[in-house]
Amino acid sequence: MNRVVIDLDALRDNFAFLQKMMKRHNAMWTIVTKSLCGNKDVISALNILGANGFADSRLDNLRAIDSVCPESEKWYLRLPHLSAITDVVKLSDVSLNTEKEVICALSKEAVRQNKIHRILIMIELGDLREGILPGTLIDFYETTFNLPNIEVLGLGTQFGCLTGVVPNLDQLAQILLYRELLELKFNRKLPVVSAGSSILLSLLLRGNLPKGINHFRIGESLFLGTDLVDGGTIPGLRDDVVFLEAEIAEIKKKSLTPSGDITNAAPFDGVVDDSTILPGQRGYRALVTIGQIDTDIAGITPVNKDYQVAGASSDITVVNLGDKDDGLRIGDTIQFKVSYSAFVRLMNDPYIRKEVSPNLEEFQAKQ
Repeated sequence: MNRVVIDLDALRDNFAFLQKMMKRHNAMWTIVTKSLCGNKDVISALNILGANGFADSRLDNLRAIDSVCPESEKWYLRLPHLSAITDVVKLSDVSLNTEKEVICALSKEAVRQNKIHRILIMIELGDLREGILPGTLIDFYETTFNLPNIEVLGLGTQFGCLTGVVPNLDQLAQILLYRELLELKFNRKLPVVSAGSSILLSLLLRGNLPKGINHFRIGESLFLGTDLVDGGTIPGLRDDVVFLEAEIAEIKKKSLTPSGDITNAAPFDGVVDDSTILPGQRGYRALVTIGQIDTDIAGITPVNKDYQVAGASSDITVVNLGDKDDGLRIGDTIQFKVSYSAFVRLMNDPYIRKEVSPNLEEFQAKQ
C-alpha cells in the first residue's frame, strides 16, 4: 500500500516552535494549507493546536477548511479572478490584490453579501510575480481605500515563489517606507505588513528582520522544516512531519547499467547522477509502485541513506539498494522524505492514501 503519513506529534513541535518565533517578533502568522489539498484531518489537527488563520489558493480547499473550523480566519492566496468573485467573498475574509477592477468587483459583491472583505495590496519588490509597481501605489490606494465594504488591511509582497529571489533588508525597508508614506498622506492606519513566506524565517531566526514586518504566510517550513535560504532544515524545526511509504512490487539483483543503444525514447528525465556506477556493476533493485504521474520523483529521497532513486516511469520508481537486499520482500515498503513539490503532488493524487499518526482522537487527548 502506498501512503503519505503525517506525524501529528512532529507537526505539533513545529507549530509550537513557529508560535514562539512569532511571539518573540510580536508578529502574526497565517498557515498556508495549499499543500494539504483540503485534507481535513491535518486541518483539524492544526485547529486543535490553536491555529486560527488559514490561507489557501483553491476555493474548494477553503470550503474544506470552513467545514472543519468555520470560525477561523481564511485568506485567499491566489489573485482573485473575476469569474470567482462571488465565492472569494463568500469563502474568504482576506484576499491579496493588485487590480483595481477586481477590487471594485469584490466591493460590489461584498455589499451584496453584506460582508466586510479585507484586502492586502501586493507590491512588486523583485520576485516578478504578483504586485503593483511602487510608483503607482498612491493612486492605487486612493482609488481603493474608500470603496464600500472593503477594508485595506495593509501591504504585502512576495519573495522566492517564482524566481527564487531571497529578500534583502533594503527591500524589506522599502515596504515599510511605503506603509509610512500611505499612513501619513491619507491619515489611515495600515496595521499589517505581510512580507512573504517561509523564506523569511532564516532572517527572523537570526534577529535580522525589521520589527515592522508583522505578518507571515507560512506553509513549507511548518510541514517540512525547510530552510529556503541556506538549505537543509531550520534549526529548531523537524523534517520528519511528512513521509511517503511506497510498496515494493519487485526486488531482484540486476545490472545497474542498461544494455543496448540509449535513445531519447524515455518519457521522463533521469533523476540521479549515475556516473559513479561502473560498467557491469550489479546490485539489488527494488521497484515501488509510485511514479511520475503521482509525484515529483526528483523530490523524493529514501530515508535509508544507502538507498538511491535510480529513475522512474509513469507508475514505477526504481530504487538501488546496494549489495544487500536488507531483508526486504515483496509487499514491504520503502520510506521516503519529500520535497515541497513532491508533497503537493502526492497530496493532490487521488491514488495515494493519506493518513495521520496518531489518529485525531488520540492526538486531541494528548493536548
